Amino acid sequence: MAKIISLVNQKGGVGKTTSAINLATYLAAAGKFVLLCDLDPQGNASSGLGLDVRNIKKSLYHSMIIGEHPSKIIIRTETFGHDLIPASQDLAGAGIELVHMENREFRLYNVLREIRTNYDYIIIDSPPSLGLLTINGLVASDEIIIPVQTEYFALEGLSQLLNTIDLVRDNLQPNLKIMGALLTMYDKRNRLARQVVREIQDHFPGHVFDSIVPRSVRLAEAPGFGKSILSFDAFSKGARAYKNLAREIIELDKKDNKKGFSV
Repeated sequence: MAKIISLVNQKGGVGKTTSAINLATYLAAAGKFVLLCDLDPQGNASSGLGLDVRNIKKSLYHSMIIGEHPSKIIIRTETFGHDLIPASQDLAGAGIELVHMENREFRLYNVLREIRTNYDYIIIDSPPSLGLLTINGLVASDEIIIPVQTEYFALEGLSQLLNTIDLVRDNLQPNLKIMGALLTMYDKRNRLARQVVREIQDHFPGHVFDSIVPRSVRLAEAPGFGKSILSFDAFSKGARAYKNLAREIIELDKKDNKKGFSV
């Protein structure tokens, strides 16, 4: 049964979608069966893998709102074992439609439970907000990764996100865990960036991944070609960072499974 992981940060431009695309790709490259679920109405995770979101006939919207079985909207990517549930512009109105729906916070939860046994990991790319779509992503998830940009205002807004996660845990999904913070857009030449890394490592209430994603032109260029960094430039620093992140997550899961087995 898949572990479902949401990448969440209500602040835009922190490398969330880039991380979702490349984490999913490298987990698949490591031999795992992975589904990337694009929950963002902007559809950047979908377009970043080469899809034209304007021409997608069926998307996550059709499963969450209309009730279509997710197997009918899944698309295979160029990486073996890596599938995608795309977003479309229809999702932009889903937040409004969800307001009056029964069990509105559990719509994505129910969609992913239909196909959860087909995968090792399901990665959710959430919108840069704390609206109903993001709440659906949190409720559907087992764990959360929070991408944090290594800049002066990195910790700004994190308290609001952590409060929202606590509310979801208290009222909707009691088993929800924070897997860790992922440091992104790091420039080791920048003294401030190094200081921010130390500050987050000291003050973040939970795990901080050892893998740190550098600021990289190649990472920024890859989505424009509809490719993951693995396909675009597998020997770049950004590629190595996401490869290491995937390994780190697999190792964390192995440790968790051992603990569960020994209890």
